[in-house]
Amino acid sequence: MVKAVEDVRKRLLRVVAAFKSAGIPYAIAGGNAVASWVATIDKGAVRNTTDVDVLIRRADFDRVKSALASAGFVHRHVAGIDAFLDGSQGSFREAVHILFATEKVRPTDAWPNPDVVPAFDNGDFDVLELEPLVRVKLSVFRRKDQVHLLDMIEVGLIDASWPTRFPPDLANRLQLLLDTPEG
Repeated sequence: MVKAVEDVRKRLLRVVAAFKSAGIPYAIAGGNAVASWVATIDKGAVRNTTDVDVLIRRADFDRVKSALASAGFVHRHVAGIDAFLDGSQGSFREAVHILFATEKVRPTDAWPNPDVVPAFDNGDFDVLELEPLVRVKLSVFRRKDQVHLLDMIEVGLIDASWPTRFPPDLANRLQLLLDTPEG
């Protein structure tokens, strides 16, 4: 279990080093971004994740492919998602998943992803700012996104004032979680 968590962190830091070396703007998104934000309040409330989600601009994708290949990652396009496996035997579950700025991941998503910047430098890597991260989680709203939002609510990163920051469809989703955190 400890090795699995360490492997994700090492993979994340390799990705960040490759992007920094190539001068590619990025923001860590997904579970690692949520964990980074939750850790600012309560490290004991951090939930582990198996993959690395990175937000980039589509215009940088060729440079991303080159930078990640140099770091030992293998590009695959699976089910409409661009991913980079950690070596030729890598697992999609543990891959680096690319999210494109200002685009939807899936056509069913309520809203497109935000831009890469501004991002919050947590000391180790750039993380999607809190409000855009919450918007992404509300837009996609799968069960794991709801759990991530509940984690942020539980530690006080999100409170009852937050629904007013979003359009009605996303505000309603957030209000539902605020009203019924136990499900």
